[in-house]
Amino acid sequence: MNKHRIYSISVASVYPHYIAKAERKGRVKAEVDEIIRWLTGYSQELLDEHLAKGTPFEDFFAQAPQMNPSRSLITGVVCGVRVEEIEEPLMRELRYLDKLVDELARGKPMEKILRK
Repeated sequence: MNKHRIYSISVASVYPHYIAKAERKGRVKAEVDEIIRWLTGYSQELLDEHLAKGTPFEDFFAQAPQMNPSRSLITGVVCGVRVEEIEEPLMRELRYLDKLVDELARGKPMEKILRK
């Protein structure tokens, strides 16, 4: 089975798109960073290091200090697929991140995005 090509793409190459999507809707970079840190357990310093190194998504998620156990509460549709029905673990993690950024761009309060 071939790996999806998104797995080898660097987080840093997609990150500006996450920021732009959020900023178009009046949100800020710090909120995107908070979402990523919440999901993965990275500190801001480690997140910045991975962005600078060009870490691919596959390694980024594999090296995450502590994936948030509340991420299983993330539900809904991203790219026409329900995130809770994605069987492949790495793709599910990617779609969780996409869904959180979508929720931010739609104006959802941070407390709800971070499932508090």
